[in-house]
Amino acid sequence: MNTQNPAKRILMVLTSHAELGNTGEKTGFWVEEFAAPYYAFVDAGLKVTLASPQGGQPPIDPKSELDDFQTPSTHRYDADKEVQALIANTVKLEDLDSNDFDAVFYPGGHGPLWDLADNADSIRLIENFLASDKPIAAVCHASAAFLNIKDPTGEFYVKDKAVTGFTNSEEEAVQLSEVVPFLLEDELIKRGGKYNKVADWSAFAVQDGLMITGQNPASSELAAQKLLASLV
Repeated sequence: MNTQNPAKRILMVLTSHAELGNTGEKTGFWVEEFAAPYYAFVDAGLKVTLASPQGGQPPIDPKSELDDFQTPSTHRYDADKEVQALIANTVKLEDLDSNDFDAVFYPGGHGPLWDLADNADSIRLIENFLASDKPIAAVCHASAAFLNIKDPTGEFYVKDKAVTGFTNSEEEAVQLSEVVPFLLEDELIKRGGKYNKVADWSAFAVQDGLMITGQNPASSELAAQKLLASLV
């Protein structure tokens, strides 16, 4: 097992948004996109802090608990009462200082489209991470957290940078194109991002400087490994 410097500290930011548009269905964070990176980090000896916009228990996307989407990491999470207790008590984003961490990782699920793209506390934290030369990472819909980040000149940070996130075709496949507040692929491109993707549901993550993004749930561990490599 590769071990990193145990002094390294990673902030993981989860969504607080539970409503899937006006469908009456629930959303939240996708369990695998939290579990695989979380265990990659702790197994490497890093200290992880969990946060969300509202603090407390972030909502779990019920679809992510279906049998079809279980992996060794989700099974480990399901049996891990200690981590479930940590999840139930996430810190509020507004109470955090980027100086206390070495990197940040955003797991996906549809929730971030609603509450993390425009969240002022999240934007402040990410911009401070970047200003301090610290890596930022997100997977799937959580790339939305990077949409409105700006560089010191006022340009969108994703402009002219390689980036990925849940694709339009993947959104169409899950029949939520008309439900989500925006299509992530389109919005990343509108901001000048060099949007990259591979075949639907295939593992893919891309890094451009300090920013790491993964395309879909299958990409969560790959994105986490890229973040770990950035901290060596």
